[in-house]
Amino acid sequence: MIERHLTFNVLEGHAADFEALFATRYRPAMSKSPGFVDVWLLRELVQTGRYQMVLRFESVDAATGWRTSAEHQALQPDLNALHTGMDVAAYEVVG
Repeated sequence: MIERHLTFNVLEGHAADFEALFATRYRPAMSKSPGFVDVWLLRELVQTGRYQMVLRFESVDAATGWRTSAEHQALQPDLNALHTGMDVAAYEVVG
């Protein structure tokens, strides 16, 4: 199993928009992707404009399939308009 952590720095005043995009468009689209397991959106307690999206897929190929899908590519412009940058880390789930 593969887990990816994406940390976003959301633009000031756009936290509600970011959360709504995740809930109404991003999560539903991703949940239809082959090999999808789960996804969570976490808001940092201290720096409330920082979010971590935690994605789980059955395999590297499944995660790559989502990233390269037409659905993901279509969501990118709207997602990118809400943040100033992101960091990505990928993990193999071992326990």
